[in-house]
Amino acid sequence: MGNRLSKIYTRTGDDGSTGMADGSRVSKADILFGVMGDIDELNSHLGMVRAYVQQGALSTFKTQTDESELSEALAIIQHLLFNVGGELAMPEYEGVNSTHIEWLEQQIDAMNATLAPLKDFILPTGSLLVSQLHVARSVCRRAERQAVLLQQARPQAIRATAISLINRLSDWLFVAARFCTDPEQVSEVLWDSQVLQNFASDK
Repeated sequence: MGNRLSKIYTRTGDDGSTGMADGSRVSKADILFGVMGDIDELNSHLGMVRAYVQQGALSTFKTQTDESELSEALAIIQHLLFNVGGELAMPEYEGVNSTHIEWLEQQIDAMNATLAPLKDFILPTGSLLVSQLHVARSVCRRAERQAVLLQQARPQAIRATAISLINRLSDWLFVAARFCTDPEQVSEVLWDSQVLQNFASDK
């Protein structure tokens, strides 16, 4: 890996293919790389979420403990997503397992226990942090759809645990977006049927 990283460009991908861990060449348009790309994009969005958290986006309405624990959870999740990419590149490698999924579920339950019951749909907006979490959630859902397509086309190309992890992560991101609102829920914007009714009446 050290030798590979010392030279960033190799020109070997100029023909539209890329090298796999076993030395084979696969088209960059292959669905496998669609999933890899979605996972990479999702991880990048989570990096932005971490940056918001570390810059104190929660400081006005969450405790220092909440901020630290959320940042730590995001770091773990980013590593897990990196491992999912490793599994896609090297089918013999197992980077995520049921323990990681159970950990996400425990995280979801802990955050959800602090929230008021959800009585309406939530619009994907709010503070910068909350909005970025919703962007990450929507990318996560896309990654899951692509992963399921890959599994249906080539069952050996992706582990079931990887798909379960991505699915649970989308739930984690939804709950995290709610968790990161302020106590008065100023950042949580609910769907309101009156908005479009008022729009129609104004025309």
